Amino acid sequence: MKAGLFSILVLFFTLSLRAAERPWEHGALRVSDNGLYLQHEDGTPFFWLGDTGWLLPQRLDRDEAQHYLEQTAREGFNVVQIQVLNGVPSFNRYGKMSHTDGWNLDAASKPGEYGYWEHLDYIVDMAERNGIYIGMVCIWGGLVKGGLMNEEQAKRYGEFLAKRYGDKKNIVWIIGGDIQGDVKTDVWDALARSIKANDPEHLMTFHPRGRTTSARWFADRDWIDFHLFQSGHRRYDQRMGNKDYPIPDGTEEDSWMYVDSVRKYTPIKPVLDGEPSYENIPKGLHSAEEPLWNDKDVRRYAYWSVFGGACGHTYGHNNVMQFVRPGLPGAYFADGINKPWYVAIDDPGRTQMKYLKRLMLAFPYFERVSDSTIVVNNGTRYDRILATRGKDYLLAYNHTGRPMEIDFGKISGREKNVWTMDPSDGRLNYIGRTSDRIFKYKPEGGKDMVLIGVDAGRAYLTSDMKEMPEERLLEMKDLTE
Repeated sequence: MKAGLFSILVLFFTLSLRAAERPWEHGALRVSDNGLYLQHEDGTPFFWLGDTGWLLPQRLDRDEAQHYLEQTAREGFNVVQIQVLNGVPSFNRYGKMSHTDGWNLDAASKPGEYGYWEHLDYIVDMAERNGIYIGMVCIWGGLVKGGLMNEEQAKRYGEFLAKRYGDKKNIVWIIGGDIQGDVKTDVWDALARSIKANDPEHLMTFHPRGRTTSARWFADRDWIDFHLFQSGHRRYDQRMGNKDYPIPDGTEEDSWMYVDSVRKYTPIKPVLDGEPSYENIPKGLHSAEEPLWNDKDVRRYAYWSVFGGACGHTYGHNNVMQFVRPGLPGAYFADGINKPWYVAIDDPGRTQMKYLKRLMLAFPYFERVSDSTIVVNNGTRYDRILATRGKDYLLAYNHTGRPMEIDFGKISGREKNVWTMDPSDGRLNYIGRTSDRIFKYKPEGGKDMVLIGVDAGRAYLTSDMKEMPEERLLEMKDLTE
């Protein structure tokens, strides 16, 4: 009895240590050898699950920032994207401003004073305590477009940022900020190269304008390590004039197409959706009469792009990304009274993203490819089934719950074990074992779902599992029978 209790305590202590592990304990982030994904130096996969916290440095005080970051970590997010500067100058919750002497930003830090940059230091350190990377959008694109930072100022600013945060383990640099790369290109290049010259270790990318990709302008730059696209907030019938996009007319919601568009550029680099449709934001952004994107919508954007080959995904919520609260309304009709940010962080789409991350880390990671040939008689738009596979497993996301036919001959094994996963709660349902080459399945209830097929000789999942296991448990599990 005592020995059994001791074993339980040892197991609990071991799991607690695993839970407290910070991702950078596996080494710095780098691009995988095949150029498609991100990993740590020791080979551990890194699946980017980002939350959009654009105005975190400006809108939250210390206690609020701590609460937000702790809850964000509990929901499985490992990156938070922020705007370092949303104005020149920018002001934080304490009324402190970023620029007290022009672009001589060192002057904004006075001995003994808790200023703008000290508050950002606190946020970065609090994120580190919670195992979260800070994706630093250095300055929002509209400010540069408006002439508020030139090329020489960008060089000074890049040096300042790199020297202040280059020794932090949890930084990813994001150049741009909702802007096309052909607007003030020299300024963006100067900022990126200045940071890289002083901090060559951290990864860097570019956040582009809606319905564009960073690869269009910066595929040949040595400073960009992976690409972002912004699938944006428009539905299929909201093209709204600009035809110069990498995907055809009438496909605005097909986020998986952006992954394909980036694959046309060389060298091959990882890519992910850095800004999809936000939960609780009007479709198309600009009219309060439009319906709001909901949890099922944000799940579709996530699973489509990841199953299309993305190395992760960034989720966003209209009320959270700008941290609205009573007395502080937001843009795009965000209601800070009925749904302040500290209520919105529990909205369903946000709490469901972790199941995608758990699913992707449950199987051999770096061999995974997107494969549309898995699906027989595929559909279009919402009826499109996105599929991805490794050598001995496959995953297919069905948004409308329509009948599906899946080619199990694409993976190894004479027999396959089959599950479904509910992406709204991570619940697993074991269907059984089949030797059918073309597996036919008709979901019930019209809900979105993931079909999972695995070579029966492999034990990534077991028939008695009722939900996707957490990543820390997967590290301890023997993956072979």
